[in-house]
Amino acid sequence: MSIGRFSKNNTTDCAEDERKGKQAGMPFDKNRAISRFGSTIDAMAIRPIIRMGHPTLRRPARPLGLEEIGNDATQQLLTDMRDTLRDAGGIGLAAPQIDAAVRLAIIEIPGGSSRYGNLERMPFTVFINPDIQVLNPARAGFWEGCLSVPGLRGFVERPQHVKVAFTNRCGKAEELELSGFQATVVQHELDHLDGKLFIDRLADSARLAFEDEYQRYLEQPSP
Repeated sequence: MSIGRFSKNNTTDCAEDERKGKQAGMPFDKNRAISRFGSTIDAMAIRPIIRMGHPTLRRPARPLGLEEIGNDATQQLLTDMRDTLRDAGGIGLAAPQIDAAVRLAIIEIPGGSSRYGNLERMPFTVFINPDIQVLNPARAGFWEGCLSVPGLRGFVERPQHVKVAFTNRCGKAEELELSGFQATVVQHELDHLDGKLFIDRLADSARLAFEDEYQRYLEQPSP
């Protein structure tokens, strides 16, 4: 998902290291990316983001086996996704968007002032084989954009209180309760794992616009 551009050390306990990093508000250090299995991961790898029309974006992705999560290929994929997301200036990316048809997504929201108002920060979070549950069906709408649908925005209404059960990058089960904009972002990203795009969620096709026209005619000032 996009909202406009925003201008590891070696460890034997990957989950604990990830948790401490989140609590300290420290981003993953791409120059020291080392998996818990002792393999050094390449410092930087930006992959092409495929666009609407590519068949991978319309196919349900396959789950990752537990034995796959810790292997070098998956850890490298995660590093590539993080670097690709940050290079593109987005806040979320699903593996199918870089033509890897597995159930894996990442989200990183810097927080602060944005076109959506003042956003709560969400540190870099990895969702493997996620399962989402709606806790409250009450909906709110946002003008969503997508790195795989560049230049377009659409008004999509989604439930604003959800719970996500998933496996983290260390192979451990986690649950996360999200509300508001974060709930919208996670639903947008997890849609990619089922072959869906935000344009499929439009209730009114008249509320789909090119970016320039959105900014000129439709964008409301941030509160």
